Amino acid sequence: MLDSVQGRLSRLAGEADIQLLHQGLFGLEKESLRVSALGGIALTPHPPALGSALTHPDITTDYSEALMEFITPPSHSVGAALDYLADVQAYVYRRLDHEILWATSMPCVLAGDRNIPVARYGTSNAGRMKHLYRVGLGYRYGRVMQVIAGVHFNWSLAEELWPAMRRIDERVCGLREFRDHRYMGQIRNLQRYGWLIPFLFGASPAVCKSFFVDKTTNLPSFDETTFYAPHATSLRMGDIGYQNSREEGLGIKACYDDLPCYADSLLRATMTPAEPWETLGVRAGDEYRQLNANILQIENEYYSTVRPKQVLDGLEK
Repeated sequence: MLDSVQGRLSRLAGEADIQLLHQGLFGLEKESLRVSALGGIALTPHPPALGSALTHPDITTDYSEALMEFITPPSHSVGAALDYLADVQAYVYRRLDHEILWATSMPCVLAGDRNIPVARYGTSNAGRMKHLYRVGLGYRYGRVMQVIAGVHFNWSLAEELWPAMRRIDERVCGLREFRDHRYMGQIRNLQRYGWLIPFLFGASPAVCKSFFVDKTTNLPSFDETTFYAPHATSLRMGDIGYQNSREEGLGIKACYDDLPCYADSLLRATMTPAEPWETLGVRAGDEYRQLNANILQIENEYYSTVRPKQVLDGLEK
C-alpha cells in the first residue's frame, strides 16, 4: 500500500502542482453543551441574543436547546476554519448569561431524559419537522445519548486536482464519475484506519455518573461522581458513546461500494417500516412521537464515522 501511495504521489507531482494536495475546502462543526453555574445542563432556551437557531448560518442547536453547534463556512485552509470557529465561540461567550460551554464530549451533570430539553425551532413547517425529528430520536434511543458532543470535520479536495489524478489513474470515465469513485475509496480507507485518530488523540476516558441514571454500567468508579475506563482514550467513540447499535439489527447497513449504492441503501432505510418503531407509534393521542415509523426517520439519522455529503438544493435529499 505504501509503495502504491508513494508511486501515485510521484506521478501526481509530474502532472500537477503537488501543493494542490494541501488546498481544497475545509469546514468545522463543533457541538458544546451550555452548562449552568452549578455544573448541570442548562434548562434555559437558546439565547435570543444569538439569533434564530433555525436560520443562523453559524450558530444553531443540535439535539437539545442546551447543545449548541457552531458551524464555519467553507475555508481554503484549516487555520482559517479554526480562526473562524474561535471568533464564533468568543462571540457566543459574551452573550451567555451566567452559563459556560462544557469543554468535553461526554456531558456534564444530567438528571435523566426528562430534564434534557429538546431543541425547538419555531412554528414554521421546517422548524416543527426539525423538532419532531429530535423528539423521535429521544423515543428511539434515549435523550441522554443525544447530548454527547462532537466535532465534525468537512473536507473536499481542490477541484483543480481531479483532472491530474484521473490522468495518472488511467481510468476511462467522466470526471464526475472518477471523483465519486475516489471519494468513496477515501471513505472506505477512513473507516478502515479511522480508529487510529481517537486512539492517538482521544481525551475522554471519564464520564459523570449521572450519565447512567437510567441504566447500568460496568465501568469502574474513579471517585464519588465519576466513572472511568483505565486505558480508554475516547468513551464517546466506544460502546457507551454516540452510536446507533440497533441500526444493523433493524436491517440497515449502508453500502460504500459506490455513491449510487450508498444513496440507495439510505433511501430504502427511510422508506422501510421497522417493527420497534411501528410499536412505538407515530402518534399517541395528540402527541406526535416521531416523523414516521421507518428504519430511519430521515437520512441524517444514520450515524457513521464518515459520510459523503453535498450542499442541498432546497428540499433535495
